[in-house]
Amino acid sequence: MLMRPIKSSNRRPTSVLVLVACAAFFSLLVLAIQTSFFTGNQNRNLHIRVLSDFQSTVRQCVANRGFGLTAHIVDHCKLVLKFPKGTNSTWYNEQFKIYEPLEYTYDVCEAILLWEQYRNMTTVLTREYLDARPDGWLDYAAKRIAQLGADKCYNRSLCEEHLNLILPSKPPFHPHQFRTCAVVGNSGDLLKTEFGEEIDRHDAVIRDNEAPVNEKYAKYVGQKRDFRLVVRGAARNMVTILNGSGELGIPNPVYLFQGIVLRRGAKGTGMKSIELALSMCDIVDIYGFTVDPGYTEWTRYFSTPRKGHNPLQGRAYYQLLECLGVIRIHSPMRAGRFQDWTDVPSREMITRAHAAALHLKRSQAGQIGGLGPFGSCRVWGDAGLGDNGLVSGSSDMSETRKNSKYSRWELLPFKSLRKEAQDHYIQMGGVSLYKMDGNKLDDLVCVRHTKTSGA
Repeated sequence: MLMRPIKSSNRRPTSVLVLVACAAFFSLLVLAIQTSFFTGNQNRNLHIRVLSDFQSTVRQCVANRGFGLTAHIVDHCKLVLKFPKGTNSTWYNEQFKIYEPLEYTYDVCEAILLWEQYRNMTTVLTREYLDARPDGWLDYAAKRIAQLGADKCYNRSLCEEHLNLILPSKPPFHPHQFRTCAVVGNSGDLLKTEFGEEIDRHDAVIRDNEAPVNEKYAKYVGQKRDFRLVVRGAARNMVTILNGSGELGIPNPVYLFQGIVLRRGAKGTGMKSIELALSMCDIVDIYGFTVDPGYTEWTRYFSTPRKGHNPLQGRAYYQLLECLGVIRIHSPMRAGRFQDWTDVPSREMITRAHAAALHLKRSQAGQIGGLGPFGSCRVWGDAGLGDNGLVSGSSDMSETRKNSKYSRWELLPFKSLRKEAQDHYIQMGGVSLYKMDGNKLDDLVCVRHTKTSGA
């Protein structure tokens, strides 16, 4: 009888070891996922607490400064601003056949992301912005700048002739170039308080459209004007504006806004001027933006009243911006509280809230990490490399421009900038950020500058 050899096999112990290893790996994987999930929830909860604390501070700020407005918190991002009962809402919306409402809902997370981003932005139209866009000049100029006086902008030379005084080659200023800026609106309320000397003490003063600056109104609105921002409709009066819009005849630096359309609670050239100011100033004080509830017309300090934007909605949004630390409102109604900003959130609290809002937004979008301030760049361009390939490539500045007040800002040597502006330029690697057209917060055009082009 033949005996079968007994097979000596190590398969069973090996299989057991493999199973044990797999089980251990799976357990570690589950633990890692659970830990990640737990940590993610912890981080999310922490950010929500930061934003909730910020909301509480904003609510108290509105209660202290809002002249009857109250803020009602919905969640860590949303709140409702309400006017007191009995507010006379006589502003009638012809489109929707309703009177202006007495409450408005805002997303504070979106607002703080938007306005903190403006601190790093360029908000005026430049040649380098158009050159960075595909077919920028040919596609953009004809549609957006036709109201400058040219019947059509298809003729590039004709367009450049009209834009030569207004359209700079590169940004005419740097973020953080000024410490304090005054944005002067056109409200008739300016005639109730003599803010003139106070306005003129600012490092830079921004005015809107054709508002006059002369001896007649000097004690109310001041006489200093460093920048004047015009809407495209008012650009037809460009000659008058450039001549100083008054009997003084001093050329004013005039810039065209990019034309961004964002659905916010306040509109008009005044809001664009605030965006411009925030992009180059640490502190933005606004004058001539307040109206009393119930106005059916905007009053102006230099002319008869006219129809304008919804006064209650604008007042609510400006109040929100003040309590987000974006602007400081100066009004005849609070003349006795000059320089009292202790109830506005501190810069440290605003920075924490911004970081929390950004984290939550990226988490919701499934974004990990990011590219810092360049994470939203959709189009890149280069400046300072000569005119090769530039569609709008005319010279940087006409003789008229060089001999006007434009040169005060546009020809300022880099070494003459305040330290905060120099530091910011270096941190950004000499890159200018522009918003693209449309309602999206994140789509940017980013232009790199060589060392010479940024100096």
